[in-house]
Amino acid sequence: MELDDAYANSAYIDGADAYPPRWAAKAAQFRDALGARAELGLRYGAGEREVFDLFHPLDAARGTVVFVHGGYWKAFDRTYWSHLAAGSLAQGWSVAMPSYTLCPEIAISGITNQIAAAVSAVADRAEGPLALTGHSAGGHLVARMLEPGMLPFAVAQRIARVVPISPLSDLEPLLRTSMNDVFGMDGAEARAESPVHQPVPDVPVTVWVGGDERPAFLDQARWLAEAWSVECHIAQGKHHFDVIDALVDADSDLSRLLTGA
Repeated sequence: MELDDAYANSAYIDGADAYPPRWAAKAAQFRDALGARAELGLRYGAGEREVFDLFHPLDAARGTVVFVHGGYWKAFDRTYWSHLAAGSLAQGWSVAMPSYTLCPEIAISGITNQIAAAVSAVADRAEGPLALTGHSAGGHLVARMLEPGMLPFAVAQRIARVVPISPLSDLEPLLRTSMNDVFGMDGAEARAESPVHQPVPDVPVTVWVGGDERPAFLDQARWLAEAWSVECHIAQGKHHFDVIDALVDADSDLSRLLTGA
């Protein structure tokens, strides 16, 4: 369809097929190394994929980061990304990573509600501030958490900052991709699920995007930053698949931003 190429990432990244197995291997090694500091498969809902992993720092946590994975709402789960918790753990924060039901089994609006339930369940298990981040579709989902009334008031009040990474912020262009055969969105849902149409949040937000990403993703990041009057940080030399690598490093600008270090 008209915008299929605009939203195609793998075709423009060298060695794209090697990334998912490499992510999965690194994530498994990371979980194994954490041992008892990794609580796996904690339930936040009744569905098979309504579970999250919770990783703990060595000492009492300063707060909890929630990382929501991407995959165009139709691929992956929490087990591919565990190693990305390393930077925040080293900064003294716990890290929670939820899975969610994938399209077409559920609508994108249903996934948004699942992530709201996941964030609430994480908040019930953890004390202190919450920082939300997510990549691509996950960036969309954490941005959606700032819709007034999406989270219980007591949970929303604990959100210290939100960092959507390469987010999809306006879903209406996706109606002109063949992926919508999987999403099943109509115009009303696409608009309702677009963070660019939400009220400007009163929580600190930084939009993060790779400088070498597809023009459509640079546009999506810019649109959200402009709609919310927040900073859009462009990570030079990074594409859609490696822009998240900085989360591994405790001293990276991205990790320090996320944890308030």
